Formats: sequence, C-alpha cells, structure tokens
Amino acid sequence: MSIKTILVSQPKPENDKNPYAVLAEKYNLKIDFRPFIHVEGVDITEFRTQRVDLSKFTAVILTSKTAVDHYFRIAEECRFEVPTTMKYFCISEAVAYYLQKYVTYRKRKIFHGKQTIQDLIEPLKKHKKEIFLLPCSDILRDSIPVTLEENGIAFTKVVLFRTVASDLSDLEDVYYDILVFFSPSGIESLFKNFPDFKQNNTKIAAFGPTTAKAIVDNNLRLDIHAPQPQAPSMTMALENFVKEAKKRK
Repeated sequence: MSIKTILVSQPKPENDKNPYAVLAEKYNLKIDFRPFIHVEGVDITEFRTQRVDLSKFTAVILTSKTAVDHYFRIAEECRFEVPTTMKYFCISEAVAYYLQKYVTYRKRKIFHGKQTIQDLIEPLKKHKKEIFLLPCSDILRDSIPVTLEENGIAFTKVVLFRTVASDLSDLEDVYYDILVFFSPSGIESLFKNFPDFKQNNTKIAAFGPTTAKAIVDNNLRLDIHAPQPQAPSMTMALENFVKEAKKRK
C-alpha cells in the first residue's frame, strides 16, 4: 500500500525544522499531530486525602517537568512556602534547569542524573538522611519506585497529576495510513474514544516495549516498532517502512 498520511499521537513540535517535517517533505507525506492523552492536576481535596504533609520533607525527587509544575502548584494551593533549604534531585539536566521557573537556581541544592532514575542513585545515596518526597502521576513507571527501594532510598509517593484520555470525537470519520503511539495510555485513549475501532489496513507504530505490548494485548497488529538497532528513533522507523512500501507498489 502507498503511505500518504500519518497521525502522531503527540503534540506538534514547536520547531518546524524537526525530523517529522523532514520526513514529510522527503516523501510527500501529510503528518498530523494530536495528543491522545493529557495531564490534569489533582485538586486540593484529593491531595489532602493522601495525608501528605509537604513541610515534613527535606528533599524532592523530580522525574519530569510536569512533576515540577504540580509540586509547586500544590504547594501554593496549600499555602506552603517551599523552604530555601529544600534539596532537589532531578532525573535529567533539562528537568533541573526547568526549576528556574520556580527557584533561584544557583542558590539551591540541585542534583541531576542523565536521563534515568538509575543515574540519580549515587547522589541520592550520598544524602540518605534526607526525607524524600516523590511527586508523580497515577501511572508512574514501576521501575522508578522499584529502583529506589532496591537501593535503600526511603521515600513517600504522592500523586499530584493524572494522565487522562483526550476527546478525539472529531477524528471519528478521519482515516490515516499510519497511527503512531508512544505509551499504553495512548492505546487506552484510542479505545475509550472509539470502542469499535477496527484496524483493517491502518498501520500501527509503537515506540518502546510497553507501548508495543499494549498494542498486542489489545489484539491490534504491530506494524512498526522503535527503537530498533536499524531504527533508534520513531522517524527512522517510519522512513524505513515508507521506503519499503514504495518498493512494493
């Protein structure tokens, strides 16, 4: 089959000079972007049911920019003034720098890893006496708390935001040659919006093993999977598939 249209279940990149734009131009494709999921913060009432006192903690483990936003949001709503002595342990340098939105970066004790929770273990162990808070979503990856527990890091988890399905009803009669997913939540959103979805000739692409598993578990056909040795990125996997499709025409 000829590939002409692709729907990526993520927000549109801010910069027009991105790998998807290059792919679209190179193969004359129409690539649309539409988030299948979005984040909603828990309200103050729900937060209080978790019985977490923000003032009891001396350090915060931050695994995303969203976690940063909602930690400071809930602190403000609780009228809790985050002390200048608070220590921040961020999963990546990007998350650490994002803290500048809320604190004077150079005056705070901020530590960061490269990209995974494993990278943070060394600095966390050096500060084991701190009382750690882990702000997270309702679908926190198991690897994060498991890694912390395995390394003897005592922490308290608090759910400050939820991942929910977006309303996709306007897409009901729109057809794409390829649907691209990046999380199991995206697959859940697909079926929540379209319970009778039939794949038929639509190709489905997945990034990551958990997304691929969710596709198979929902009796869908997995046509494109990244990362792979020959396609470490989703755009490379899509390009390889498009090239093969053109050969078979």
